[in-house]
Amino acid sequence: MVENTSAPTGAAPRAHARDWIALAVLALPTLLLSIDLSILLLALPHLTADLGATGVQLLWITDIYGFMIAGFLLIMGTLGDRIGCRRLLLIGAVLFAVASVAAAYSTSAWMLVFTRALLGIAGASLMPCTLALVRTIFQDARQRSVAVAVWMSCFMVGFAVGPIVGGVLLQYFWWGSVFLAGVPVMVLLLAVGPFLLPETPAKGMARLDLPSTALILAAVLPVIYGLKEIASGGLTPVPLAVLTFGAVMGVLFVVRQQRLSNPLLDLTLFQNRSFSAALVGILMATFTVAGVSLFVTQYLQLVAGMPPLTAGLWLLPAAGGMILGSMSAPVLIEWVRPAYVIAAGMLFGAAGCVLLAFVGPVGGLGLLVFGYSLVYFGTGPMGALGTDLVVSSAPEEKAGAAAGMSESSGEFGIALGIAVLGSVGTAVYQSQMSGTPGASSLAGAGAAAESLPAAEATALLDTARAAFMDGLNTVSIAGAVLLTLFALVITLALRHVPPASAGGDGEGSEGKDERDETGDAVAEPS
Repeated sequence: MVENTSAPTGAAPRAHARDWIALAVLALPTLLLSIDLSILLLALPHLTADLGATGVQLLWITDIYGFMIAGFLLIMGTLGDRIGCRRLLLIGAVLFAVASVAAAYSTSAWMLVFTRALLGIAGASLMPCTLALVRTIFQDARQRSVAVAVWMSCFMVGFAVGPIVGGVLLQYFWWGSVFLAGVPVMVLLLAVGPFLLPETPAKGMARLDLPSTALILAAVLPVIYGLKEIASGGLTPVPLAVLTFGAVMGVLFVVRQQRLSNPLLDLTLFQNRSFSAALVGILMATFTVAGVSLFVTQYLQLVAGMPPLTAGLWLLPAAGGMILGSMSAPVLIEWVRPAYVIAAGMLFGAAGCVLLAFVGPVGGLGLLVFGYSLVYFGTGPMGALGTDLVVSSAPEEKAGAAAGMSESSGEFGIALGIAVLGSVGTAVYQSQMSGTPGASSLAGAGAAAESLPAAEATALLDTARAAFMDGLNTVSIAGAVLLTLFALVITLALRHVPPASAGGDGEGSEGKDERDETGDAVAEPS
């Protein structure tokens, strides 16, 4: 069990050295899961060349991992509450390792889509367990805020450093190596996890509801697919019908949850203003970061002409910005309300997006790296503090389900950001390249240029790069607007949460009830 001794009477027990080592173990799968999404971005040109992947297939290879994680997180969080989160974590590690090997040796684009889907399902069994175990280990509110910030930093930094790891591997090995990188991490987790990690109580009160699982999948996947198709092709009948079907399934899912005694998603948690605002904030932050990242990583390789390793290294400042933003947030909320810390961060992120909107196809590398780093720095506080608010708002016996909701929001934001903002940027590019054979994407234009005379090839590439930059600039403007608007929303939604030092016991918003600025109690769900 976790060593939490020598705590003052009436105070939450404090964590010791063994507990911080356990946090490092939990950081491993968290880091890997986000790396496994972004590590693929630099490999997209290689997949086009080796597997003959089309633009649609590339989008599905990129998207399906996050889609499946988002769809299965709730069911896996509930399963963790039922059988114990450590047990489910270790089972998921085995499944993830096996799926990684299968993805690495895929022989076709559609086989890779399928194996990436399996990786998403396996990943969904890991993510809520790591966060629920963080809550179990760290009972003291201040220590938990720091631990959650470390956990969230690993999740978001993994998204930033994934291209660096991918760049190293792609420089010296074939594209399948980006998947095999996860296998040693899972082996290490299986070796040390049983000795360092405590087991969460398997209370047996959470029941799995398969119809609810089917409904949430039938809602998530069609909605994302419909939005992606509408963004790229306009309001045509097929994507509208698919989107409508997903929305109907979502309504049926909510109705079913209201009728179940042990629902897959406890809707009463959303009565807590902090819980709801934090979930939406996490979604908006990851939505923006993912959409912008898709274009920044391609810029470095396809516009700036960098090899994969060099491109990955230029993304390293963004990882530093995320660490700084996430780790400074728990310190600042000792004296400043969390709403103001989060809102200020989002304004920094919006400023970074504005800088990206002015990057051109020539000579804009420094501006791009600085703006991209600001985006990561600014969204760090939302990730760290928002996640802590979510997991702290739910009762302990629903820690896995609450963690699943938090991570569903983040993963859904990443997947939706790539799908929607990626499609918006692609639509801008294609609108300027319409009628140009073989140039439906920037990578395709590069391949088409190889068969043309030098002068025609140069003209095609210059036109394609300018069109791509218009897409990146458009996505960046959209990101700036979204982050600015949500800075205002989060200020209004969380202004009732006091600084940590004002909570007496250091728990801030985790008292028996919350009070807004007028003194009215905000009831916590039981």
